[in-house]
Amino acid sequence: MTHDVLSAPERAPILARLAAAGVPVDSSGHRLAAYSFDASNYRVPPIAVVFPRTIDDVVAVVSACRETETPLISRGGGTSMAGNAIGPGIVLDFSRHMNRILSIDPATGTADVEAGVILSHLTRAAEKATAGALTFAPDPSSKNRATIGGSIGNDACGNHSVRYGRTSDHVEEIDVVTSDGARLTAAPGGLRATDPSDAFSVARAYELGEELKSLAQDNLAAFRVELSRIQRQVSGYHLANLLPENGLNVARALVGTEGTCAVVVRARMKLVPKAPSALLVCLGYADVVDAAKDIETILEFSPAAVEGIDEAIVDTMRARRGADSVLGLPHGKAFLYVDLDGENPEDVAQEATRLLERLAGNGRLVDGRAVPDTMERATLWRVREDGAGLSSRPASGGESLAGWEDSAVAPPNLAAYLTDFRRLLDEFGLTGIMYGHFGAGCMHIRITYDLRSDDGRTVFSKFSQAAARLVVRHGGSLSGEHGDGRARSALLPVMYSPQMLNAFASYRKLWDRAGILNPGSITDPDPIEDNLALEGIPDRQWRTHFELRPVEAAAAGADPWVHAVQSCIGVGRCRSDAGGVMCPSYRATGDEKDSTRGRSRVLQDMVRGARTIDEGWKSDDVREALDLCLACKACSNDCPAGVDMATYKSEFFSHYYEGRLRPLSHFSLGWLPRWLKLTTLISPLVNLVLASPLGKVVAAAGGLTTHRKMPKFASRKMLRDALAPYSNPSTPADAVLFVDSFTKGFRPEVAGAAARVMESTGRTVGCESDACCGLTWISTGQLDAAKKLMGKAVAKLDDGTDAPIVVIEPSCAAALKKDAPELLGTEAAERVSHRIRSFAEAVKEWVDGGWMPPVVPTGVTVQTHCHEYSTFGATVQRKALAAVGVANVTEASGCCGVAGNFGFEADHYDISMKVAEQALAPALAQTGPDVPVLADGFSCAMQVKQLEPDRKSLHLAELLDPKTTHHTEG
Repeated sequence: MTHDVLSAPERAPILARLAAAGVPVDSSGHRLAAYSFDASNYRVPPIAVVFPRTIDDVVAVVSACRETETPLISRGGGTSMAGNAIGPGIVLDFSRHMNRILSIDPATGTADVEAGVILSHLTRAAEKATAGALTFAPDPSSKNRATIGGSIGNDACGNHSVRYGRTSDHVEEIDVVTSDGARLTAAPGGLRATDPSDAFSVARAYELGEELKSLAQDNLAAFRVELSRIQRQVSGYHLANLLPENGLNVARALVGTEGTCAVVVRARMKLVPKAPSALLVCLGYADVVDAAKDIETILEFSPAAVEGIDEAIVDTMRARRGADSVLGLPHGKAFLYVDLDGENPEDVAQEATRLLERLAGNGRLVDGRAVPDTMERATLWRVREDGAGLSSRPASGGESLAGWEDSAVAPPNLAAYLTDFRRLLDEFGLTGIMYGHFGAGCMHIRITYDLRSDDGRTVFSKFSQAAARLVVRHGGSLSGEHGDGRARSALLPVMYSPQMLNAFASYRKLWDRAGILNPGSITDPDPIEDNLALEGIPDRQWRTHFELRPVEAAAAGADPWVHAVQSCIGVGRCRSDAGGVMCPSYRATGDEKDSTRGRSRVLQDMVRGARTIDEGWKSDDVREALDLCLACKACSNDCPAGVDMATYKSEFFSHYYEGRLRPLSHFSLGWLPRWLKLTTLISPLVNLVLASPLGKVVAAAGGLTTHRKMPKFASRKMLRDALAPYSNPSTPADAVLFVDSFTKGFRPEVAGAAARVMESTGRTVGCESDACCGLTWISTGQLDAAKKLMGKAVAKLDDGTDAPIVVIEPSCAAALKKDAPELLGTEAAERVSHRIRSFAEAVKEWVDGGWMPPVVPTGVTVQTHCHEYSTFGATVQRKALAAVGVANVTEASGCCGVAGNFGFEADHYDISMKVAEQALAPALAQTGPDVPVLADGFSCAMQVKQLEPDRKSLHLAELLDPKTTHHTEG
């Protein structure tokens, strides 16, 4: 059946029972939308979501669900690609509160952790506690948001599984709560009550242990013949662990049960030694089959990892994030990453040389090289880790989906399997983008299904059946890592005998007597074509201001707005706490609704569930979900699937507030360029008022925070004096300096410095200071006004030349570069866009052309504006500083927290400061007061001043200004 949100009367019993138990529960519309999805093709709305803080909370929820016969679904990071983290009842999200690392014991090499602990957090903590001697091995690509509980549920593996195996290989003991309320500890050798004084649990442990022994005894031959045949046989239950020769290891038998048997609350995990030296060897091949043929040779060298990707993923990474986002890749169309490690770097390097020689002798290797440079290695691994998102909407066009994400065969059979699999794709007219754990024979293949149409879903179903038969014919497993879930459980009869399927059903019933845990997965499954997220979307035309890739949308058979908001596939990189900038609001609150993914899911349910388009645009659930979005644009760069939430927020707000009273800040800040025309005439009076007690009254009246000191307003004369030498150039300008409203209104001295730097490069400078890009109207969703202002700016700038237009304020540069073509849709906007440079980008070009500033400091602290980061490249500031010779750069690798109007608004000040603590505040603390602070963005400069009032920040133009020398030892 296709599940949808239950009616209020149907939900009432469980909600009342939870309320009576004192368990906080959230059944709001935006919460249900966010938790209706994981990273699979499926959507199943829950009744409500609970964020347990203690095991007692979990017991109370289990009891309430049992008494009301309500399904219960356990969830960690929500990154399941098989649909095993969604369901039609109560969802328990362990990641928010039950995420403590309780202890790490270097002597025994174990860690005691709660179910919500994130894998990368455990890895860092283990290495810190053991001075780098021990680490936690499982490292799936989602390791910086996937949890221990989820990894136990799916038997997750990761990039280094060829060396370290699956999560089941690293489990010592698991503490669980059963559906009848027992608190048990599963361990090697059997079960025990977690609390020896709990009589019910003691009796239940004994009874269940005996039943498990009997189950194994009754199925000895089947368990020995059908299970544990290959390294990555994850499909079904891992009942071979119950065999006498395996010591009745109940802990390992629970791994991979996908929350269908018990609720995992805590675990003791094994740690492994960390090799002192490691070296990545990158190999290029003509195609993935040739790469697979060399796997057996590679495995002879005992690698720690053998990962593979095809060129479609690489091409998409470069198209989305720039050519330098992938460094060190050899020639080829398919690539293997081989991690070699050992006791010393010399021996590892020699082993890499021998490997390359052996592979060259095999005759299939196109190109190969060792990659000792840490930055190159980081970019290469980033491509592999973002494979799922990057392949979802490849640069070549179209979209690919999960569904056959996870098949596995023995490594010697991989080449033959891939050969036959590609033939099968051709038979069905499909294309597959391939990546995965080649060394373990496990492939992730995203396929160009059409799940929006009846015919496409029929193809999906028939292809999945044929693909299941094919992998079984090659001695493989339907799932090699992500579990069966809703994607593959119905296909298990292709892989297993009736006796084994009956054993699976019996095993589940022994654990879950109430029959409430994660229905629809593994046994008694839903059909794979039920509950597909792309089915049932009304075919409507959503009028938008932004042009949202209409050609791609038409090819996918979707409205452009629908297609845009559906770009999120749930991989959840926005839930990471390190690396990149996305998502600052989630990092501040730890709440799924404040993540890019959470917001995307609410928008996806908006286009699905709204009875009319007008009702959709007026959705309070969407408004609530977007409230803490800083519109920093970081997701447009960092999200592997290319989500651009700042654009979606602006578009939504433009419709939501149509005919409604807007927040006061939309006028005080959204109309700021208009007010600046007035303040430049009376700036002394304005500054006097704002500096007095009356200033806070004025701020509050405008919807602004009273905790932040207002900037000083500049006079028109200050700008006129700064630009006087460049007002009437004697020769035609070969470079245009665009002086934005922020620079004019608050720091005109930066305009003078920028003009002098440009002039020092030998260019004739022309200044444009009478146009506005409309940024503040865009960020507040006042798009009709924004388009008018932007259209006028484009008309002024489109002067028939190709002279670079250097924009002082990075956010205004981004608006003219990206937003102008999308909002105006004109050739003129495209022409202007191609000429736009941020100041840092221009500096790099000038240095490449032979210019150098006379002197620079040896070190700086830099806060890159998020809009510059997303539009001009994540390393644009660092490149510029390296080019001019700044040796030591401390970079605040995150959002400053102000993000235009956001940090000035009264309701957002606290979150703004929490965001600042993520990167900017630590970066400032790392460097002394004599080290220059670069903040090209005006909002970034204001946050620096808020954090350290006595520390002045500079624009890059001021740092390089030939009129002033900023030289320190850094």
